Amino acid sequence: MSKKQADGASDRGAIVPEEAGERSFIVGGVRFTPPALQPALYLVSTPIGNLADITLRALEALAGAELVACEDTRVTRVLLRRYGIQRPMIAYHEHNEAEAAPRLIAAIEEGRSVALASDAGTPLVSDPGYRLVRLARERGLPVVPIPGPSAVLAALTVSGLPTDSFLFAGFLPAKAGQRRSRLEAFAAVPATLVFFESPRRLGPSLSDMAEVLGDRQAVVARELTKVFEEVREDTLPRLARYYQETGAPKGEVVICIAPPGKAQAAEAQEIDRLLLELAADMPASKAAGEAARMTGGRKADLYQRLIALKERGDGG
Repeated sequence: MSKKQADGASDRGAIVPEEAGERSFIVGGVRFTPPALQPALYLVSTPIGNLADITLRALEALAGAELVACEDTRVTRVLLRRYGIQRPMIAYHEHNEAEAAPRLIAAIEEGRSVALASDAGTPLVSDPGYRLVRLARERGLPVVPIPGPSAVLAALTVSGLPTDSFLFAGFLPAKAGQRRSRLEAFAAVPATLVFFESPRRLGPSLSDMAEVLGDRQAVVARELTKVFEEVREDTLPRLARYYQETGAPKGEVVICIAPPGKAQAAEAQEIDRLLLELAADMPASKAAGEAARMTGGRKADLYQRLIALKERGDGG
């Protein structure tokens, strides 16, 4: 099978046979044979940039698994070849999840070991895999974590912001109105906020963060563990201006934002209280409009904030 054919088959969820080989891996020019794996789903964390960040357990799982499921076989193939690993691969991503998940579950039920690897970092963290793990647990199949690199934790730990309590919220919506509404829901959270963001949306997103969350300290971590790693710290308004002026950067981006100060937290809680009191006597849309008149906020954002409060059960 040609490389083009193999990649096409992988995209449709078919197994790529050309990657099969002996179960082993190479470190420092020495070939190792991994211990036999029990039939299970192994969630394997992979490097977020520097391929030397792979763990020994991850290498053992990738080399020992009878089948490696990954987002993009071309990306994972680079990692496997770096360590001399040759295993059958199957693409598993959001577009083929419904088709590929049952096949992987069937493989485990037949007594095979399956390793699920992300393109970079820990599987399921802003990556596909939740449905697969849920299905495996419902079937009573073992699910084994192989921890390792994580862009979320890497950015958080170098940010210099509080780490005792943090909230990871993945990617914000692409549309500005929806993005601001989502940020409104996080405004009163007493924890460091962590987001992934597309480089081309970094400037607009930081502007919305400054508008909604105020003059908080924040960090933009880019290309972590790679050659051009950058960690830039400043207030949200200043970071927004910097990236609006310099344009979209290159590489993967993580944003960490400090928790609200006492005054900010109190103000956010007061707005929440006002919304709930108004909503007790009038429809949500009218309550949001009245709150906008009283606070100077945007009706659409306040409406989404009220809906979020009700969904959390704060509305009684």
